Amino acid sequence: MNLTNQQLLQHQAFINGEWVKAEKSFEVKNPYDNTSLGEVADLGAEETKLAIEAAENAFIPWKNLTASKRSRILKKWCALQHKHKKDLATILTLEQGKPYAEALGEIVYGASFVEWFAEEAKRVYGDVIPGHGNDKRITIIKQAIGVVGAITPWNFPSAMITRKVAPALAAGCTVVLKPSELTPFSALALAKLAEEAGIPPGVFNVVTSAKASIIGQEFCSNPKVKKISFTGSTRVGKILLSQAAEGVKKVSLELGGNAPFIVFDDASIEEAVAGCVDSKFRNAGQTCICTNRIFVQEGIYDAFISKLIPKVKALKTGSGMEVDTKVGPLINMAALESTKALLNDALSKGAKMVEGGNHLEGLLFEPTILSEAQANMDIFKKEIFGPIAAVYKFQTEDEVIRLANDTNYGLAAYFYGRDYARIWRVAEGLEYGMVGINTTLISSSLSPFGGVKESGFGREGSKYGISEYLNIKSMVWKI
Repeated sequence: MNLTNQQLLQHQAFINGEWVKAEKSFEVKNPYDNTSLGEVADLGAEETKLAIEAAENAFIPWKNLTASKRSRILKKWCALQHKHKKDLATILTLEQGKPYAEALGEIVYGASFVEWFAEEAKRVYGDVIPGHGNDKRITIIKQAIGVVGAITPWNFPSAMITRKVAPALAAGCTVVLKPSELTPFSALALAKLAEEAGIPPGVFNVVTSAKASIIGQEFCSNPKVKKISFTGSTRVGKILLSQAAEGVKKVSLELGGNAPFIVFDDASIEEAVAGCVDSKFRNAGQTCICTNRIFVQEGIYDAFISKLIPKVKALKTGSGMEVDTKVGPLINMAALESTKALLNDALSKGAKMVEGGNHLEGLLFEPTILSEAQANMDIFKKEIFGPIAAVYKFQTEDEVIRLANDTNYGLAAYFYGRDYARIWRVAEGLEYGMVGINTTLISSSLSPFGGVKESGFGREGSKYGISEYLNIKSMVWKI
């Protein structure tokens, strides 16, 4: 791997400020060409216990630092991420597959959470509440919850880490992180920069492992872990929630999505098409807030598809390291087979292929458009996580709200239109944690990220994000 700073490519886990070997290791491959990127330490429950113990030992000293001191350290970490953003993006692209430009954007996006929460560390305010008697006074303070077990996915292997770790550290918590076994190098590179930034030993630990369930079970069962933060599938999220219930741990879950993308007949078709392409095909469709079901009002249905086709046709697939690549490979063979199965089911039930539909080489799948999609197709109910744009036709506002809400998921939704009365009605009627109105760029450090229904609970980013790592304490005084 050609990096300016080869120290960023680490193969060992990071526990208590030390790089830790393991008896076993697992191989990490480039999803584009299946070449080996190297082997990484494969840890188990015992090493995870040691990491949790290190985090517990580091908790009180870290919590007791002034918020300003923690803030300064986090700002150093942020600055180092910007300084080494090209290397971090290279690592990310090679192990995850997304185009380099997208990877570079993810690094900057991820660093923005570190910058934001470095400032929020100094704004963990309490309250003074009028007492219930003349001799009573009530004060409220917020305190760091303790050791956090964080589990992050492969599709955003850098930003999903900073979005969890930065608020936890800002609040005064310590963290044990389990990154995806498919993309561990990005996590280890961030740990190397955290070490350089002066984050004390034990405050931020990275446990690499191919045995995700064992690590997750240890997080949930170990009484020293007070908080679980997980981003991943709804199926796994439910398992972790059940396991964490035994210890009544605080849990945040950011799970699957099935985002509707609604285009009303008064919308700018050009803007809607551009937003659709950006949202649907970013990271080859492998994001939890990707457009999944495209609903277009019948009066502009044909015009929308006619403008969508050339935009999708122009998307070049290939290696993420090639400058003109817009759509990289799917993450693994299971993702490819799932994409094929959803496409075949839709075609068997009446959908029409209007663009793409071909498996190219390796894990590359051609950006695809389906027209005449219907609600009885698997592609309507399931999260696609692939480059397939399924376009549905609708007639009325009430109909499309019903269709959009006809899912167990509730993460993100998008719609385009100009009628402001309708905008309010639709935005309020959609059962989703986030709604983009004439835009698909809904995620930033300033805005709370999270869903409802089986898309999970809890919020990341914004002033609300740090609350996930704090306990509220009420102190009643007699004077």
